[in-house]
Amino acid sequence: MEGMDHLAHERNKTEFDVDAMKIVWAGSRHAFELSDRMARLVASDPAFRKDDRTRLGRKELFKNTLRKAAHAWKRILELRLTEEEAGQLRNFVDEPSFTDLHWGMFVPAIKGQGTDEQQQKWLPLAYKMQIIGCYAQTELGHGSNVQGLETTATFDPDTDEFVIHSPTLTSSKWWPGGLGKISTHAIVYARLITNGQEHGVHGFIVQLRSLDDHMPLPGITIGDIGMKFGNGAYNTMDNGVLKFDNIRIPRNQMLMRVLQVTREGKCVQSNVPRQLIYGTMVFVRQTIVADASTALSRAVCIATRYSAVRRQFGSQDGGMETQVIDYKTQQSRLFPLLASAYAFRFVGEWLKWLYTDVTQRLQAKDFSTLPEAHACTAGLKSLTTTATADAIEECRKLCGGHGYLCASGLPELFAVYVPACTYEGDNVVLLLQVARFLMKTVSQLHSGKKPVGTTAYLGWKKASEDWSKPGVVLEAFEARSARMCVACAKNLSKFENPEDGFAELSADLVEAAVAHCQLIVVSKRKGEPDVTPATARGESDHHNKDEGFIDKLQQDIPGKGVKQQLQNLYYIYVLNLVHKYLGDFLSTGCITPKQASLANDQLRSLYSQIRPNAIALVDAFNYTDHYLGVGSRSL
Repeated sequence: MEGMDHLAHERNKTEFDVDAMKIVWAGSRHAFELSDRMARLVASDPAFRKDDRTRLGRKELFKNTLRKAAHAWKRILELRLTEEEAGQLRNFVDEPSFTDLHWGMFVPAIKGQGTDEQQQKWLPLAYKMQIIGCYAQTELGHGSNVQGLETTATFDPDTDEFVIHSPTLTSSKWWPGGLGKISTHAIVYARLITNGQEHGVHGFIVQLRSLDDHMPLPGITIGDIGMKFGNGAYNTMDNGVLKFDNIRIPRNQMLMRVLQVTREGKCVQSNVPRQLIYGTMVFVRQTIVADASTALSRAVCIATRYSAVRRQFGSQDGGMETQVIDYKTQQSRLFPLLASAYAFRFVGEWLKWLYTDVTQRLQAKDFSTLPEAHACTAGLKSLTTTATADAIEECRKLCGGHGYLCASGLPELFAVYVPACTYEGDNVVLLLQVARFLMKTVSQLHSGKKPVGTTAYLGWKKASEDWSKPGVVLEAFEARSARMCVACAKNLSKFENPEDGFAELSADLVEAAVAHCQLIVVSKRKGEPDVTPATARGESDHHNKDEGFIDKLQQDIPGKGVKQQLQNLYYIYVLNLVHKYLGDFLSTGCITPKQASLANDQLRSLYSQIRPNAIALVDAFNYTDHYLGVGSRSL
């Protein structure tokens, strides 16, 4: 029956303050009020309707996206929204668009890599959208291997210009969003060549289309790469292909914050450390982790509500059938995903702190934490996006046949999200980068160098005995990761050529990297002195101001029952990982078979405690039906 609250009886069971949990999920009251206001603004505006998106053809779909982008810009100007409010409004419009790359990649690249003069020239134009930019790095032949890019930027001292050229078919820029139809400019990454010498890959601001008639400029071949996976989904985005035929740009359009090319063609390092550009990378990957928690929570919200409404089997004497959510098989698949959504949310908050910390250190020319920051962001990007893509598909299956309908909101959510597993670094490649960092850290133990931060556990020797003691679960994760890393390091030492060993053992190294990244999600805390063996011994931890899931449980959290629910979710997350990777824990001697059995018993108990609060826990996400994409109209 339309208008009826089919979940009212579920909400009446709630054992905690839902409004207080909404603040915890949002991060602050300010963040909650802002997102709530923007979500409702979008949901109430017919111009942002999206219930017919999966039925539109590509051309009409793209036109629809242009209309929405124009309307969003109009509303931003009319309401005089702040940059933060405007970002949230675009987020709740919930449609991949050229504006994503303009604001998310083009503008940050100029901010991070442009000189003060370049920022003064280009940013006002970008902020007013008098120019629209994209980020042209990936090529047809190279993606993750940035150093293998083939596009060249050769300096011509006679004209004081760079000649941008695509020497091969595989050097064509491929995939940049916004490139196919819309962008007037691009940040183009190319091999810098001066006086016959190469100086690595650098960024250049290149105009692509005329600002008068929007036609491609001479020497530029440009187009859309075609349909992508799914109905609607990323087909609202004009991902493009781009080739250069010896086109020329002024010398001052090379982004020169770090490296400058003089009038004579000499490369001069600026007084800005080249490592500063890594701050942008940390920011982008932190955003991806935050997006993972959002996408996962949307899928879990749909699946949880469906599971509570759907009834199947169990009818006796003509009575009502059993709610699907009451089956333990459903709970064991669904509730760990709910817990993961919260876990990823909190590790995303920690990454925000990491970005701020790294930026401040880089500005002070302190590069000591950069390798770890790179490993953390690379690993967490890989871990959270892979888990989220798999979880969205699991949520679809949790909704039975109805999950396959576009009206469920799940097929399009999946199609939009899965590219996150390959953009901004292929997930397996990123884990191998984490593994290199871990192997280097292990190799330095023999020299007496103590690991710090997220790798401090590699210097501890522990054996968990009593599963019921506080912290034993965490110690088991530390011991598992440490022993897997040490085992890989020992096997690597058997090879005369380390690179041969790395290639041969790459599958084992990826597993060790996953274990390390799972530990990060499980263990992030503010560093209370009684939490870890390292701090108990008085050792320093340069991550002593971060905040994660464990830290939430250390605080006084306002709201009746909120802390208890977070604690239940935390233990579901960690104990489900123990169950899922039981072989790792047992083979490395981190836990005993008896402890494994106790973990499963505790999981079943936790599912029962979460059950009456499940609907309220997804209500705390505060998502509108418009944002969830549910209830699309039929033909």
